[in-house]
Amino acid sequence: MPLLGRHNWIVVADPAYPLPNSAGIEVVATDLSQTDLLTAVLNALAGARHVRPVFFTDAELPFVSEQDAIGIKAYQAQLATLLKGGEVSSLPREQIEAEVEDDARNYHVLVLKSTTTLPYTSVFIKLDSGYWSADAEKRLRAAMQPK
Repeated sequence: MPLLGRHNWIVVADPAYPLPNSAGIEVVATDLSQTDLLTAVLNALAGARHVRPVFFTDAELPFVSEQDAIGIKAYQAQLATLLKGGEVSSLPREQIEAEVEDDARNYHVLVLKSTTTLPYTSVFIKLDSGYWSADAEKRLRAAMQPK
């Protein structure tokens, strides 16, 4: 965690997440369930004062039925609890993956694969500065403008 910073990503992925060719993407298989792996990542992030997580989840997830993926409703409830209070955006999977791949050209992406075999359960975490907010950056940029 100490090496990761603003613009880096951590992806807590299901096992079907592809192994990309991009040099900036590191993929690690784990023996943890999706929720256990996400909990471990969240605990590590909680101890990292230099970064804060911005979460992205798949827009498809709420539409996956229990009939097609047994256990998905329980996972959705657990995910809501785990991410409660966090900054969470929901976007189509392809759009999130495109942003991750784009950032991987310049920044490191860590993909941690879980053992949970449920579709659209990956959680994409973009890291931002933990000690400098977007509002502070806007004020800085405004102050730098010639008067």
